[in-house]
Amino acid sequence: MFMLQTLATSTTTFVQRAAQMADTFAQEAACTDYPGGFPVEAFERLAEEGFLVAPLRQALGGCGLGIEAASTHDLLRSLKHIGRGNLAVGRVYEGHVNALQLVQTFGTAEQVERYGREVRDRHKLFGVWNAEDAEGLTLVPLGDGCYRLEGAKTFCSGAGYVERPFVNGKLPDGRWQMAIVPMDEVSTRWDRDWWQPMGMRATASYKIDFTGVEIGAKDLIGQPGDYLRQPWLSAGVVRFAAVQLGGAEAIFDLTRQYLQAEQRTEHPYQQERLGQMAIALEAGQLWLRGAADHIAAYDAQFGGSPQVVHPHQAKLLAYANMMRTAIEQICMETMQLCQRSVGTRGLLPSHAIERVIRDLTLYLRQPAYDAAIAGVGAYVLAQTTPADSLW
Repeated sequence: MFMLQTLATSTTTFVQRAAQMADTFAQEAACTDYPGGFPVEAFERLAEEGFLVAPLRQALGGCGLGIEAASTHDLLRSLKHIGRGNLAVGRVYEGHVNALQLVQTFGTAEQVERYGREVRDRHKLFGVWNAEDAEGLTLVPLGDGCYRLEGAKTFCSGAGYVERPFVNGKLPDGRWQMAIVPMDEVSTRWDRDWWQPMGMRATASYKIDFTGVEIGAKDLIGQPGDYLRQPWLSAGVVRFAAVQLGGAEAIFDLTRQYLQAEQRTEHPYQQERLGQMAIALEAGQLWLRGAADHIAAYDAQFGGSPQVVHPHQAKLLAYANMMRTAIEQICMETMQLCQRSVGTRGLLPSHAIERVIRDLTLYLRQPAYDAAIAGVGAYVLAQTTPADSLW
């Protein structure tokens, strides 16, 4: 009980710090809103405030933010605040948290200690670069535990700044293998022109060709197929959904400020729209709480132990997919209400509203949206309990 109280106090501090930094992130966001831009100062501040180390377990110098299931709500609230400040910062930081969860879940004791030391002592930024186009990326065995990479990854968010990304690929037998590439120790080819997006420009999500890079067995994380294991693969959607909810909160705040400045707060239709936005955002807060409670009830560690088959895995996955879907709908509704409220003038590039809507629109296009909803439906159709007892 004492350890739980200590953890709760420690992780709550990060929620407060994230809330305090959000306004600064928002003020700086326009300066890096171009292809090739990156919020360097924001990540320097995150490192100074301990956010890079926080996802490590306490024994490694962190506070277990995210890996200890009891801290999930504080993690989601922290991600929401960071996203409220700048969705690009939230996107890359969420990848750092994801990567450290994977290391601490599937890595060997030596790998956990080594990579933990790189975060703690050298402030290395981690990420997960799993997307690829048709050519894909393969790991070619060279013997003696060495591998050569062939192919490229796309949407490599934080390129040039993320120094320890997961660069996963296919083995000769077709199985998917997790691997971390030390970017500051290898030579790769970047296609910067590939990244010409409408939004999230400051994530520097380039296409990177890793052909010729050689890594060793010490760089492989877990066993083949571990990355695709559940519930870790799908339950993690709650993290990016929390960042997205922060973007919706930013749009609400900016819309309200715009209407106040234009002295249009007494118009009944504007009041109705802001009321609808407030209701939607409060629903989002409840989804964060619900998802965190389900993850905490599932196991003491996020996703449980890879060595144990959990009886409630399908339930957790269905709830995470419900939360992800509901928050996407909340974000879409918030953007639409904002656009109706501020009109054309409020959507010109001189206003932060225009940038946040661009960023959120792109960020919401996460994969497998329809499959997520169908998965929820498949789960509930297999149950016989009343609706109020499903979760």
